[in-house]
Amino acid sequence: METKPRQGIAVLGKYNIGTSATLLAIVVVLFVFLSLTSAVFPTPGNLSNLLRQTSINGIIALGMLMVIITAGIDLSVGAVVAIAGIVNALMLQAGVSMWVSIPLTLVIGAAIGVFNGILIHEVSITPFIATLGTLTIVRGLVMIMSGARMVANLPKEFGQIASGDIFGIPSMFIIWMALFLVTVFLLNYTQLGRNFFIIGSSKEVARLSGIRLRINMYTVYGLSSLYAALAGILLSSRLSMGVPTAGISYELDAIAAVVIGGGSLFGAAGSAIGAVLGAIIMQTIRNGGNLLGIDPFALQVIIGALILIAVGIDQFRMRRAEKG
Repeated sequence: METKPRQGIAVLGKYNIGTSATLLAIVVVLFVFLSLTSAVFPTPGNLSNLLRQTSINGIIALGMLMVIITAGIDLSVGAVVAIAGIVNALMLQAGVSMWVSIPLTLVIGAAIGVFNGILIHEVSITPFIATLGTLTIVRGLVMIMSGARMVANLPKEFGQIASGDIFGIPSMFIIWMALFLVTVFLLNYTQLGRNFFIIGSSKEVARLSGIRLRINMYTVYGLSSLYAALAGILLSSRLSMGVPTAGISYELDAIAAVVIGGGSLFGAAGSAIGAVLGAIIMQTIRNGGNLLGIDPFALQVIIGALILIAVGIDQFRMRRAEKG
């Protein structure tokens, strides 16, 4: 009963090494090309800005990765980004210390993810519909709580979280890399991570293997929303305000980063380094395209094409694996 998941994980490891090398080569080519074609791209100011924006999308992608590994999807992460920014901003505006408001906001974010897990496991609603419903509910709550207005006048020390740096490296990027290492450890060196891959390979095999589906589904969706809530806090710190419309389409960017990074929508495949490189590629294309004066709608076409190519490769790989 354990043969299938183990084979899937073995193939996954081999596949991710090749995929990561290819993605890294793409990143290098992009950086060299943009450095030669734009005098602004390689400047410290632009690179710092690129790292900060990529960190927000990259954190969400790491959470989405874990969900996709279980053959799920989480469309609510963009809404979680918004509600985290608003909730934290409202508490800060009311005089609550950020050392209290931030942990409380993260707990609220994780609770939204657990709610998704309940809908999916207990009520048997498909992940797409469950998280789409949660997205709609949370977006509505954000507008009610904020009155559809931005929440400004936040403490300066809160804004320094996003604007600060350590030895010239943006603090947001350091936070992202720390979370990357946590995710690598969780997926590769813990039983929980192994459970995610087995569940993505086959829920029935996971159940027969003694894996507790309930706690694992609660955990994976809770982690996805926790990561999104952290991204929302960092985004509001960067903007120095809570924005009710924040995070729109961020869920699509996260899914795209995971898929471009070698993750499979069929589950049981994906890596943290792939999600990181996928996020970097997407944001570099956007950043470089803007500097070169490329129409933003054309950039959307390019990114959409990348997603289709990545999904097509995934489909081809799955069909070949089934035949083999």
